[in-house]
Amino acid sequence: MFEKILIANRGEIALRVLRACRELGIRTVAVHSTADAEAKYVKLADESVCIGPPASNLSYLNIPAIISAAEVTDAQAIHPGYGFLSENADFAERVEKSGFVFIGPRAETIRLMGDKVSAKNAMKEAGVPCVPGSEGALPEDPKEIVKIARAIGYPVIIKAAGGGGGRGMRVVHTEAALINAVTMTRSEAQAAFGNPMVYMEKFLENPRHIEIQVMADNFRNAVWLSERDCSMQRRHQKVIEEAPAPGINRRTIARIGERCAEACRRIGYRGAGTFEFLYENGEFYFIEMNTRVQVEHPVTELVTGLDIVQAQIRVAAGEKLWLRQRDIEIRGHALECRICAEDPFKFTPSPGKITNWHPPGGPGIRVDSHVYSGYTVPPHYDSMIAKVISYGDTREQAIRRMRIALSEMMVDGIKTNIPLHQDLLLDPHFVKGGASIHYLEEKLAAREEAQRK
Repeated sequence: MFEKILIANRGEIALRVLRACRELGIRTVAVHSTADAEAKYVKLADESVCIGPPASNLSYLNIPAIISAAEVTDAQAIHPGYGFLSENADFAERVEKSGFVFIGPRAETIRLMGDKVSAKNAMKEAGVPCVPGSEGALPEDPKEIVKIARAIGYPVIIKAAGGGGGRGMRVVHTEAALINAVTMTRSEAQAAFGNPMVYMEKFLENPRHIEIQVMADNFRNAVWLSERDCSMQRRHQKVIEEAPAPGINRRTIARIGERCAEACRRIGYRGAGTFEFLYENGEFYFIEMNTRVQVEHPVTELVTGLDIVQAQIRVAAGEKLWLRQRDIEIRGHALECRICAEDPFKFTPSPGKITNWHPPGGPGIRVDSHVYSGYTVPPHYDSMIAKVISYGDTREQAIRRMRIALSEMMVDGIKTNIPLHQDLLLDPHFVKGGASIHYLEEKLAAREEAQRK
């Protein structure tokens, strides 16, 4: 086991990794920008190193500074958390070449799954169902592009091969708009990701977003750890997540879960990962794989009893996976609400000082957060300040507990999206379960229209 780990991230995930390390008896190094010097996890870490000014590209994305921090503190491994450099293959490669262990997949695996075209091809070979689409990147010839679209059938969606986070995507409903959409998406992809390659898929009209959590070791052992429903989204960003997914047959889930585990064995995957699918009319369609720990990992931890972050660390240290698929039992139901420093309905950021912070408690409630009374939310980073997770024997109990938790939660001094969550938890479509990925945006659009009238 490692003696010291450097945590190359900030916010609640930095604190989450720190806690996992402390439980394992591992010393920690927190790196931070000048904006995060007073953060809770910086104070709690055994050592801390300032790696630059507030701007992410000068601090949390500054690879030489992070490697230098690991060198001067004699860390043995680096945990990237999520976001920032967590899925950057060049970073993973630099970490390993500098003599440290990257707590995540190998660089070549990150590259394979980070390119949506190569990822889709790898999944097809492993028998994972994919959305009907182009065989690889779209050709330059406009006539060939039109042929491909006609074969798939409209509407189609154009996606950047190196995209992610909801960027580099354009839906096309008519042939007349096709070539212009491809050209624009290529330009956006080049600017945002440095890769102009795009591909085409059938655009599913009303799908749900279902994902499968996996864990694998260095010895081609792999298991899947339940599924999550992350369909409550706004602009491709998740708002509420839950496990297990309501209303989907367990045998169907088990079948797709085993295919994901088999895919991990085939590609030699190491560590925690998530296969993301669109689910419509009883069918699963692979869209991408996240080669890191997910924001929503706590809901899976609660229904399986497994500490995913500790499992990441143990696997990276060379341990064999101690779990077999038969050991994993799904119990109860869990929900996660992402609490963000933003206007609950206009979604404008609301950085500033938290004058009063009172997190909820009680049976079945977990709060993952790095903030405290007097903490100043900086304007430079993602607006998420906390995750409230509820657990119950049933989905209904988990929803009731979440309603109570949010009613108890106090965050003064800034605006948060707690009122949006409270609204959703009373929404009959959400309570019933099985809403599509478009539901929240349609609900918000209807609300805005009603206010205009």
